[in-house]
Formats: sequence, structure tokens, C-alpha cells
Amino acid sequence: MTQPPKPPSRPDKVSLWHYAKLFRADILSAQPARLYRAWMAEFRTPFFRSYLINQPELVKRVLKERPDDFPKSTRVNEGLRPLLGNSVFVTNGETWKRQRRIIDPAFEGGRLRETFAAMWDASEAAAARFDKQVGQQVEIEQQCSHAAADVIFRTLFSLPIEHHLARDVFDEFRIYQRSQPILNLAALVPLPRWMPRLFSSDTKRSAARIRALIARLTEARAREIAAGTAPDDLATKIMTTTDPESGERFSTEEMVDQVAIFFLAGHETSASTLAWALYLMALYPDWQDKLAAEAQVLDKCNFSVMGKLRHSRDVFRETLRLYPPVPMMVRENTCPEDMRNRAVRKGSQLVISPWHLHRHTRLWDNPDGFDPDRWHTDNGKTCQRDAFIPFSAGARVCPGAGFAMIEGPLILSRILRDFRVSTGPVPVPVAHLTVRAKNGIYLTIARRER
Repeated sequence: MTQPPKPPSRPDKVSLWHYAKLFRADILSAQPARLYRAWMAEFRTPFFRSYLINQPELVKRVLKERPDDFPKSTRVNEGLRPLLGNSVFVTNGETWKRQRRIIDPAFEGGRLRETFAAMWDASEAAAARFDKQVGQQVEIEQQCSHAAADVIFRTLFSLPIEHHLARDVFDEFRIYQRSQPILNLAALVPLPRWMPRLFSSDTKRSAARIRALIARLTEARAREIAAGTAPDDLATKIMTTTDPESGERFSTEEMVDQVAIFFLAGHETSASTLAWALYLMALYPDWQDKLAAEAQVLDKCNFSVMGKLRHSRDVFRETLRLYPPVPMMVRENTCPEDMRNRAVRKGSQLVISPWHLHRHTRLWDNPDGFDPDRWHTDNGKTCQRDAFIPFSAGARVCPGAGFAMIEGPLILSRILRDFRVSTGPVPVPVAHLTVRAKNGIYLTIARRER
């Protein structure tokens, strides 16, 4: 019988020096075992204090009850500035609220039906690429990145990934993803604003190229909107939406910032989860067969088929639990707080970690095991409500969460309908911009008899 994937190494204790070294190279391996059972833990540095909070009541306070009192940490966001500029992902306060008022209407429930055809076409294109690799051992993360980027460009700009500009953005982003760790030095040391940030030359060069390519797409769309020839896709919706309070629209520069985060959040996170889901299906062939049988309904483009992909949705949700694409989120308290009888100073870093919360030994039954059926148990339902935050929660929940829960199960099912995947080397999860495999995920593809 196939054993569950082993969790990352969890040392009982980690020295400050070892933690600092691992924190940049591999944040996941730096986490000691005690953090998977602690409700709260304090971490001190010479520069600031940070607190990991796992207790659901504390997470709820920060993300849902009082989000304005706990803005995103500017120290952590410094690492993403070269690419994301002043996007909705890194802003706080009134700027963020204005951005969300313009963005959110594009992601309302009805848009899922409108964009489904683009997702369907991207899933068909992904299956066609898989068909050319039957009998080969394939690096699956690259294939999933290709599929997720295709979805983004089709739904955002009505362009398939084969379009030369879309392809150029995708190729540059692959360079950026590996060159940029999840945090840079500015996240650990409160550097003065005048001091230069220590980004690698590859990071800065790739970010500049990506933004230049996105600017070309955005400027072209602005001309189409002015001429009345723009397609009715997400880019057009966002660029023509006015803030109901100020009456303003996004400028071209602002739109470049937003498209950069749409690409990061919608492509990178979806690709990460889809790759880990396929790996888990290779580990658990009985579940793989369940999804393949269920996927026989995928014979024509019809949004109603998503209601029939129940196993696929449960598998995708379980993958999000075990391998949350964004492993940690950092907030900063704006006033003194009392948390579990600890005085938390103003300006402290509060780390909310889906990586720990989703595997917490005091919350979940069989926390390190793969069990898609858990979502129908009392424990699973309780934890889904209180301890499952792959898309964050509260006011700053990802606006594309609904899109992800359509796109992921659809592509996963479409691939497994026609193909069988089997395991290669055991992948080791590490945190780049998202949770990826240290040396890739290699799976062998075979054609499935229908």
C-alpha cells in the first residue's frame, strides 16, 4: 500500500544562525516540530520580534475581525516590489480599498460562467501537450505552469499562451520565480528607505522585462477600449470599471501593477497546486482512477459539469491543505496587543502560516496524511471553517479564489481523463514565491484506455 508523502524534515530545535540561513534558502525546512502543535510562538531577532499564531481565534482576529489594525507587513512586501510595484497585493489602507473596489466586480460570481470557455480551451490545450509526451518522464511543474499561464492570458487578455507576448511573459516569469526567494533581506532587517535593496541582478532584470511586456498588452487594450473593439474579458472589465467613491479608473501604470499580481497569484499559485495534485494522484492510483472515471462527463464545454467533479474538488482542496501555495502571510500590528497573555508590541510581525495551520496536530485528524474524504467528516468541516486559509480570509481574501476552484479541478480532471501518471523521484517542497519542489516533480505519462 502506498504510504502518505513524508512531511518535510522537522527538527526539534533550530539555532538562530541555522534558522536565519535556512529562512532565506528554504523557509519550510527551518520550522521546528513544536510549531506544528503550538498555538503561538515568539521569535526574537536583534531587529524586531515576530509571532507565529496558529490558534484559530487569533487568526480570526487578525484576518477577519480587525483587518485594518493588522495591515500587511511592509518589510515582507519589499521583496516583491520589483515586479508588483504598488499592486493590490502589497498596498494597505485607503489605497488598497480603492484598488479592491475597482477589481472586485470583475471577479463576481457570474464571471465564472463567462470565463469558463477560456478555461475549457486551456485545459484542452494542456491535454494536447500531454499527448505528445506519452511514455516520457516529464517535469510536471513546468507543464502545470504552462497550463495555468494559458488560463490567465485567455481569461485576462483573450490571448492563448502561443501568442508571442504571452509566451514572452511566461518565459521571463520562469526566470523570475527561481531567482526571487519568498523573502529578501528587507523582510528581516528594517532597512532605511534610502538604503538600496539587495535584489539579484536576475530578479531586477526579469521584473523589468515582465513589466515592459505587460505594459505593451495593457496599452494595446486601452487603444481597443477607446476604439470600441475590446473583447469582454477581465482586462476590459477592470480597465473600464470606475471607483464608485472617486469616479477614477486605473491608470496604465496602475494596471501594469495589477496585471503583474494577477499573473503571479493566478498563474504561480494555480500551477503549484496543480503540480502537487498530480503528484498525489501518482502516489494514490485508486484516487487517480476515481477522478478519471468521474471525468468522463468532460465531453463538451458546459459549466454545469463542474458540479459533477466532486472527487476532483475534494482532491484539489486536500492538495491546497497539504501544499498551500503561499505558505506564510505576515501582518504588522498597529497598536499594542494582548495575545495568549503575551504583550505584543506595536510594530511586531505576526506570521499566519497556512503551512503550519493546515498540518496542526491539535486541529486536524491525521494532519500529514492524504485524505480527500476528510472534507465530509465533522473534523474536516470544522477545520475547513476555522483552520483552512489557502486563499487567506476576511477582507483580504484572494478575489480569484472562486476562479482557482474551477480552474484547478477542471484541468486536473481533464488530464486524468485521458492520461495516467506514475511517480518518479520523491520531490522535496521548498518555498520560492510559492511552494514548489526543490528539484522539480517528475512523473511518467501513459495514455489511459477509455
